[in-house]
Amino acid sequence: MTGGMTGWQIFFAPWVPMGLIWVLAGCTIMVLGVALWRGLAGWVLRGLALVSILLALAGPSVQLETRDPLPDVLLALVDDSASQSLGPRLGQSQQALRWLREAAASAGAELVLRRVGDDAEGRGTLMAADLDAALAEIPADQLAGVVVIGDGAVEDAGQLTGRVATLAAPAHVLLSGVRTAWDRRLSVAEAPRFAVTGEEITLRLRVEALGPAPDQPAEILLSIDGAAPTRHQVAAGRDLTLPLTLTHGGETLVHLALTPLDGELTPRNNQAAIRINGIRDRLRVLLVTGAPHPGTRTWRNLLKSDASVDLVHFTILRPPDKQDGVPVNELSLIPFPTQDLFIEKIDEFDLIIFDRYRLRGILPGIYLESVRHYVEDGGAVLVAAGPEFSGAESLSRSPLGDVLPARPTGRVVEGVVQPELSEIGLRHPVTQALDGAGNWGPWLRHQDLDVTGGQVVMQSPEGAALLALDRVGDGRVALLGSDQVWLWARGYQGGGPQLELLRRLAHWMMGEPELEEEALRAVAKNGQVVITRQTLAPSVGDLMVIGPDGGRFPIEMQPDGPGRFTATLPNGPAGVYRFSQDDQSVVAVLGEAAPLEFAAPLADPVPLTPFVTETGGRVWRIEDGMPRLRPVRVDQVAAGRGWIGYTPRGAYFSRDLRVAPALPRWVWLLIAAGGMLAAWLWEGRARTAQRAGSGSTNI
Repeated sequence: MTGGMTGWQIFFAPWVPMGLIWVLAGCTIMVLGVALWRGLAGWVLRGLALVSILLALAGPSVQLETRDPLPDVLLALVDDSASQSLGPRLGQSQQALRWLREAAASAGAELVLRRVGDDAEGRGTLMAADLDAALAEIPADQLAGVVVIGDGAVEDAGQLTGRVATLAAPAHVLLSGVRTAWDRRLSVAEAPRFAVTGEEITLRLRVEALGPAPDQPAEILLSIDGAAPTRHQVAAGRDLTLPLTLTHGGETLVHLALTPLDGELTPRNNQAAIRINGIRDRLRVLLVTGAPHPGTRTWRNLLKSDASVDLVHFTILRPPDKQDGVPVNELSLIPFPTQDLFIEKIDEFDLIIFDRYRLRGILPGIYLESVRHYVEDGGAVLVAAGPEFSGAESLSRSPLGDVLPARPTGRVVEGVVQPELSEIGLRHPVTQALDGAGNWGPWLRHQDLDVTGGQVVMQSPEGAALLALDRVGDGRVALLGSDQVWLWARGYQGGGPQLELLRRLAHWMMGEPELEEEALRAVAKNGQVVITRQTLAPSVGDLMVIGPDGGRFPIEMQPDGPGRFTATLPNGPAGVYRFSQDDQSVVAVLGEAAPLEFAAPLADPVPLTPFVTETGGRVWRIEDGMPRLRPVRVDQVAAGRGWIGYTPRGAYFSRDLRVAPALPRWVWLLIAAGGMLAAWLWEGRARTAQRAGSGSTNI
């Protein structure tokens, strides 16, 4: 400070206890009272003398203080959250802040600015903690007022009201936004977290009108796992019930989007994402073994180890060509229910496995024709081929052969064969990164196959197909060209990943999403989105991203092993992100699909009104123009027609402090002695004059 001001005050440093001084003061009053009653002429001077003695004993001193004045402080809390980007709010807030700077400068006050951003945990705009932090930095005797600049969307407004007791200054709100703004909001009224695959569930949705929204039907787009959306109409304010059936186990992401209208404030609350975990009730598998062999136990152990699998297993122990002389009525064998399994109930199975099956008249062509239709309609068939597959009774010669990915050449290769992954097999999710690839134990027999379609994922070192996969219609088929996979389960010459291979193979055939050979996946975690592309292609193009605000931009994907490419979307605003590449698309939700910041996007004075009114302030809409800033006294109403107020505090800093006696003690004693002497002389003269007057009268 270049200048200062001086203040002073008097205090006492008594020589004797104050109690004694009060006693002497009482005696002084009594003496003066008696003197006044008797009419003594010098009672005033005697009083002056006695008071001087009392002051000498009390020791009065003067404290002189040199003060530097401190400026009043105006605290501005500026809402910088995402909702401030809606409409003209950002420009209005900047205008209000410029006005507040100029008004504070004109009033000689200092403006302290604190910006309030989005909550990192997606809890909306939280202002109480920022207010506490600012108040901790500002001296309480300098705070002249608090001004909040924002749209009023404060989630912890109740906590702000609780801070009123700590404020000795008025608070005001300069409200951004316009009164005529309107919006619509999509909300999920009811949605299950879990569902059984194949069973219908229902979603209950609602479109809410906020503000003066137009009265017209709303269109909702529903997309499952990034697939093409379906369209549904609903009236605003009415519930919409949608049926939904999950087709696979694991997580299903249901993305709902409300088609925006012209003039709508924001589309950020027009979306919702529902994660539903699909649970397979029971997996029904039909295993048909043409003849007992060592691999039969391998298949049974695999399928029975999963408690969610219902296994129906038939082994043909007594084919028609086997005659052992035992009468049929004495056999305890179960008849093969061909009509029941392959015609009436075939659609109830998720997977059918033919293990070394051969055509021996047990399954007529009409039943195998039914199996082919089952595949084309979405079923799954796995053929584990033994030597009979290369003979005249091969399944390839039946109607089922039309959907198999390979046909036998008729040659059975006996001898050691070392299974390995093909070039496509290195990228296919069924065989990708199988443990110990290249160091597996050998098989001792395989069928020579002529591949007619699909992909060969396992082969011999010479290139002979050992495992081929294909899609037929809506279904899937797999052909295992050897019946020797059981050697891996026995650990023959080191064995191999028999359990993992067959598990993946079965799950791929039943359409599990994590084993799709062409897939785009996105996972939001730790504030970022990791996108993974699974493909059989050696390379991929750029990934197109559509952000929550509708903006589009590409990002490059990097190789992450054979058949895998990844990209990471760094920290961005919360909401729904859509990713697309070639014919693949996926949706990911970072934070909340419709962030809390945009749940109620209209500028609303209600939440902050209790906070400001309890301090004597008010909510002022910026669109009405800027008010005047006026000083007001403490506990006075701090707002009026066209103005808002602040409380000058008059705070100062003590630069110098000096203490000196009011008068030296000898001066007090001199005054006392002088007063007593003057009183004696005055009273003596008064008595002389009285005698003289009495003598004249007598004469």
